This record gives sequence, structure tokens and C-alpha cells, in this order.
Amino acid sequence: MKNIEVTFFYRKPIPSFHFSIERIFDDIKEALDKDIVFTRKKMPFFCESRNNLLKNIRWSSKEQGPINHITGDIHYIALGLPKKNTILTIHDINFMKRRNPIKVAESYLLWLLLPVMKSRIVTVVSEETKKDILKRVPFSEDKIRVIPNFYDPRYKPSPKEFNKQKPVILQIGTRKNKNMERVIEAITGIDCTLVVIGKYERDLEDLLKSNQIDYRWKENLSDAEVMDEYTQCDLLCFVSTVEGFGMPILEAQAIGRAVITSNVSSMPEVAGDSALLVDPFNVQAIRDGILTLINDDARREELVRRGFENIKRYEIQHIANMYRDLYYEIYANA
Repeated sequence: MKNIEVTFFYRKPIPSFHFSIERIFDDIKEALDKDIVFTRKKMPFFCESRNNLLKNIRWSSKEQGPINHITGDIHYIALGLPKKNTILTIHDINFMKRRNPIKVAESYLLWLLLPVMKSRIVTVVSEETKKDILKRVPFSEDKIRVIPNFYDPRYKPSPKEFNKQKPVILQIGTRKNKNMERVIEAITGIDCTLVVIGKYERDLEDLLKSNQIDYRWKENLSDAEVMDEYTQCDLLCFVSTVEGFGMPILEAQAIGRAVITSNVSSMPEVAGDSALLVDPFNVQAIRDGILTLINDDARREELVRRGFENIKRYEIQHIANMYRDLYYEIYANA
């Protein structure tokens, strides 16, 4: 059979993004059949100005291949690619939650409506993201496919005796949706160490200090260093207010750690019954959940067991095969 040629279009890389779009699709590429040949194209410009958007669109139109796959974030370049052979992956539409109405309108047109219209197939990482898109582009259901993210197979079980006297709680991310303010309030008075991985935020550190919380802040870690933090923690607290997917849930479960996460957005879909779900807007609920995982050995150990079962749904070969089927579908109907 003739080789199928796929061009991956990537954003201009953003430094220090854990589990970035680039790594997701580089790993997918390695897991796929050798009769699928990939070309990697990286945007020449960041998209902080309309002029740069136009430059990226023009550049992409000249770099297109037999099958074009926009891997995320740069949705707008679909305007420069032919609909018949373009796949667009949307990880989330948090950009629609901006407060500036002009920015929201621009995001809707250039990152959602027009790119969806200009793509043959749109893949999303969760049913939650699909629902979010259909609320705003209701005529697009036939072209949307749910293909979840996978967990990194380098994450392996790493048994650790749980430290009930002073557990290490891992917090991934410091953006507003990561809900750190409520997490800080929830653990105030609990004898624990909070390990934060993410961009340094002075206001959050001031809050940690004022609440006399023992903490360690980690920034710009390598993949290996992030994995090491999972192995050293006792539990993961990932109570975001919104997520397109929620990769830390799977990473913690692959290591063998109990997870407390949110009962909203995509997180119940990703975790199923393998994590303790709480209302992320309710500080007392977060606190009660953390205390349950600290004090209830049977519950915690049951969640760890269920976590190992849950991650089987997100093994890389299974996810890669779903993309392979899409490429064959586009190729067959070209």
C-alpha cells in the first residue's frame, strides 16, 4: 500500500508547558504504522497580533500536504488549508471565557466558528469539549470525533508508604482555572506539604505564607523531574474549575497515587469512579475530600486500585489507532 502522508502543524512552542501539544503528537507519531509518513511543521510566529495570524495562515497554505492535521491551539490556520483534507484537533475552548467582548468575538470567529467550518474532521479530547463546541457551533456534530489524550507510558507504578502524619499533596498548575486559592484555603490547618508545579505567582505565594502552609514551588521542570514529583507525593489534588481533559489525573494514577478531582467539566469523564470527586467551588468539600484520602486507608487504597484499571482506557496504542483510522478515512475519500 502506498504511504499515507500527514503534515502535523504545531504552534510556535511555548516554553515550560507540561504535557504540551507537541509532545502528545510526537508520541502519537511514533506509535503509528510505518506506512503513515509524517512531516512536522512549526509555526514561524506567535499569535499575539493579527498581523502574525495572517503570516501564519499564509505560511501554512504554502506548507500543506496530502493530509493536514492542525494539532491544537492554532485553529485559525485552517483558513489557509483545503477543507477536504484538513483535520483540526481542539483541546478545549477556554479562550471563549475571556471577559473582553471584542476578544471573545474574535476568538469565536478565528479559533472556533471558521476553523470548524473549514475542517473536514474535528477531533476533541473529551465529550465535555464536544458539548462546549456544539453549544456554539450546533451544526458541526457530524464532523466531531472524540479522541482522548493518552498517559505517558513512561509513568509506571511506584509504591510508597502513605505519610499520614504529614502527607505531600501535589498541585499541578497555577492558572486561574487550577483553583489554587480554594485549595490553599481548604488545606489551611492540615499538617501537610503542598508541592506546586507551575508558573510562579506572587499572589499565590503570599497566600501560602499568610496561611502558614508548608510548601515547595517547582517551575520549569523536565519531564523526568515532573515524574519524580509524582513518585514522591502521597496524593494528587486536581480540583480545577474547568479542564479540556485533565492529564494529571492519569499520570498520578499510573504512578499509583490516589486522586481528588472535580465533579465538573471533563474531570468526571476522565476519572470515572477511580477518583474522589468534589465540588471545586466549595472549599469545605475540597477539605473534606482531602481529609478522607488522608484518614481513610481503605478508601484511598481502593481508589489507587481503580486508578490502575482506569488508565487502561488511555493507553497510547489505543489512542494512536484512533488517529490512524482518521488518516485512512481521509486518504480513502481524497
